[in-house]
Order: sequence, then C-alpha cells, then structure tokens
Amino acid sequence: MTVLPPNVKVHLALGFIDMRKGIDGLAMLVQGILHQDPFSGHLFVFRGRTRANLLKIIYWDGTGFCLFTKRLEHGVFLWPPSIEPGETLSMNSAQLSLLIDGVDWRAPEQRWRLAVAG
Repeated sequence: MTVLPPNVKVHLALGFIDMRKGIDGLAMLVQGILHQDPFSGHLFVFRGRTRANLLKIIYWDGTGFCLFTKRLEHGVFLWPPSIEPGETLSMNSAQLSLLIDGVDWRAPEQRWRLAVAG
C-alpha cells in the first residue's frame, strides 16, 4: 500500500497523452492543460491511449522533479473516460496503490456481505 503524507494530493489526468513525453513535457501539461501547479508537491498521474499498460507519475520533491513509470506485464490500467481535455480526478493513496497494482481502483473487490444477521 502506498502511504502519502496528508497534504499530498493525487491528480489523475483524464484523457490520454503521448507517453514519449518526459519530465519537462509532463510538467508543461500539468501547467498548461490541467491548469495546476507542477511545483505544488502533488502527484500527477498520466496514461497513454495506445500503451494502456504504461503509467507515468511526476512529482516535485522541493529540489527537482521525480518521474515514476510503471508498465504492467499483463492487463491495462483502467482509466475513466474524459469529455473535456484538462480534467483531473482526485484520488486517495489507497486508490493510487490499487491503480499502480493494475486493480480496478473504482471497485477493487465486490465482497459478499450477509444482509441480515441470523
């Protein structure tokens, strides 16, 4: 499980990007398209259209940008559809952990629960 400090937010960038982009290109997307501050210390998560098994996360740690990349060997990262470019969806650290693991973070496990005791 990924545990983030309480003041760090996770922004899932809806839509798809060119996954050839590096730190500078992603930071420019955060600022120009998402209208967010890439130097805020928050995590910004991106996924490409054709490489749905590849995820990139950028993060400003106070001294420089960090770029995290994860590629699933089997399956794809599930991504909500986007109507407007520049939309983001906030996630918590538990949802981010599920996403990174390739699990459907929206409904990780439907557990059967007894409706009535006795």
